[in-house]
Amino acid sequence: MSNTTDTSDDRSEERRGGAGSVQSVDRAVSVLEILAKLGDAGVTEISEELGVHKSTAFRILGVLENRGLVEQEKERGKYYLGAGVLRLAGAAAIRLDISQEGQPVCRALADETGETANIAVLDGDAAVNIMQARGAAAVTAYNWLGRRTPLHATASGKVLLAHLPQQRRETLVTRKLPRFTENTLTTAAGVREQLTAVLQDGFACTNEELEIGLNAVAAPVRAHDGAVIGAIGVSGPAYRMERRLLPELAERSAKAAAELSRRMGYAG
Repeated sequence: MSNTTDTSDDRSEERRGGAGSVQSVDRAVSVLEILAKLGDAGVTEISEELGVHKSTAFRILGVLENRGLVEQEKERGKYYLGAGVLRLAGAAAIRLDISQEGQPVCRALADETGETANIAVLDGDAAVNIMQARGAAAVTAYNWLGRRTPLHATASGKVLLAHLPQQRRETLVTRKLPRFTENTLTTAAGVREQLTAVLQDGFACTNEELEIGLNAVAAPVRAHDGAVIGAIGVSGPAYRMERRLLPELAERSAKAAAELSRRMGYAG
């Protein structure tokens, strides 16, 4: 391909945003794909593959290098995929692994409790349910799969929130928290108090905090290094999952979480 694309045209295109911004993202992804295919490549080679001026390729590589997605061999000047790509791939692998390893554990928890069992992982500022199994008593057809739920108003969310680094946790706790029912905690102090209890007890409970008539419990799932990578628990109608029964259900969820953590390589 030609590498004679005018540098000023590239810059004006990127400044315009919209289609230009999309093209910049597309080119950055293309650079990663080129390096994945070739192993390493210099600026000239990458610019020819992209069909852009060398200065444009150099700017894209600079951004990717700042993000740790590419690194440069100082001796030869060639670029190769950086550790940042491994971190992203590792996060994706963890999600795939927890889905695969979690299936029998989630099914067993649903069978044991009779309620709906879920596995959730952190997705930005929310929890997303990646697996669900219904027990014999769970007659509702409501599907939680793929649903993003608020961290402060769900049992899985509280587990994930409680185990975040302090600065990140504080950022999420101190923002404006939406109220879903009269039981939803919306103050930073109130949420902090519950998160402290989650860390002490090893599980989280919600009592009609997301929806009236819905209760839930959850416990943390850990990776091989002890980091919390998900939460597993059960949810069901408040008339059946009465408040007095939540600690027992939480204990069962904690046992399921320990089993899933073991499957994920955690020996603690």
